[in-house]
Amino acid sequence: MTDYIELWRQAMVDHTGKIPNRLKDDAAEEAFWSSRVAGKKQHEPDPYAKLVQQELMALLKTDDHVLEIGPGWGNYTFDIAKEVKKITCMDSSKSIISFLKSQANVKGFENMELIHDKWESETKRDKYDVVFGFNCYYRMKEIGHTLLKMNESATRLVIVGMTTGPEKPHYMELKQRGYTINVRKRDYIHILNVLYQLGILADCKIVKLKSKKIYSTYEELYRENTTKILDEDFSHDEVKTILDKYVEEKDGVFEYEYPFHAALMYWNPKGN
Repeated sequence: MTDYIELWRQAMVDHTGKIPNRLKDDAAEEAFWSSRVAGKKQHEPDPYAKLVQQELMALLKTDDHVLEIGPGWGNYTFDIAKEVKKITCMDSSKSIISFLKSQANVKGFENMELIHDKWESETKRDKYDVVFGFNCYYRMKEIGHTLLKMNESATRLVIVGMTTGPEKPHYMELKQRGYTINVRKRDYIHILNVLYQLGILADCKIVKLKSKKIYSTYEELYRENTTKILDEDFSHDEVKTILDKYVEEKDGVFEYEYPFHAALMYWNPKGN
């Protein structure tokens, strides 16, 4: 039988065969999030989050106490807080916790609890009606332990969310033409397989999304959309020809709109 937990560990390495620094160094991870929230004066969710929220909110109840793991800058946090009795947020970044606290004060939320801790190493076994986390699993090497801990901490529902592919279409076309592309190595299907290995059969809702990136110059567009090409030598003219198929110039800027998806995996906690 395939060991999906081990496959998850193996997929943490990058194309050079090394684990990226952010995935193993807490200081590097803190520096990343500190830089991301430094310019944020107020909470503003990513554009795609609203569509995911619609599916997420349908799973919650007004009397729920929700634990959110790795909330980031609050794509879902404050919308959840509006709909439930209480939300507790746990994040390993001091910068994130500080940002969420300031925004909770500005927005007047009194049903939020913020905890600075790593879910992977936190040892308390408090119970929550719902345990939820979205896009927070990239550093969690022991994914089996992570998911079982979520299962043990929930009394009603566990919800695991991730954004997923496909990759940008120009990368997919380049890959078909023989280019070496640094595609994502871990995806929601890995989580589903790990859950299956753990004896948990989760439901899965796929949400169709779109992303629109706007670039002020063609040079910026080209630079930002060739970073996944791993070949040292490649035809810039061919890449530009393929990239241009998916880009539209409007009012002096360049727009690249492409589809992607989110997956919400959820189950009633086994054994509780």
